[in-house]
Amino acid sequence: MRRNDREITEISMIGSIFSDADVCRVAFADNNIPYIVTMNFGFILGERNVLYFHCAHEGRKIDMLRRNDNVCFELDTDHKLFEAKKACGWGMTFKSVVGFGKITIVEDPAERVEALDLIMNHYGGGGNYDYDERQMIKTTILRLDIKEMTGKQKK
Repeated sequence: MRRNDREITEISMIGSIFSDADVCRVAFADNNIPYIVTMNFGFILGERNVLYFHCAHEGRKIDMLRRNDNVCFELDTDHKLFEAKKACGWGMTFKSVVGFGKITIVEDPAERVEALDLIMNHYGGGGNYDYDERQMIKTTILRLDIKEMTGKQKK
């Protein structure tokens, strides 16, 4: 990171960015062609650092991950624009996390339910959920095992 004074290293602060973010952007790549998609997510941070997503069985991201499971992700929050008298003095405060990892399709039924519970809990739910089996059959669950991540903030 170029600006060490903006780096966030404490996992608790990184966790608050995950908690506060409403979407996660995941960047796929295939044959030098990048593709980024905004997704709803759930997460686990601690002994293992994992992001979970849900999507359809088909589509560009699924095609790309089958050819290349290495991805980059980004989350951001706490945006506030600040003005200045001179144009180049304008700026924005923010907190963000950028990371890398490998993404896979989750097949294990118990992990699929755990992932959906984490996604639901992230967006304000809480408790146990009943999932319609017909919807479960139509839903792909993705797990991003985070290998590296960096937090950043501008105050």
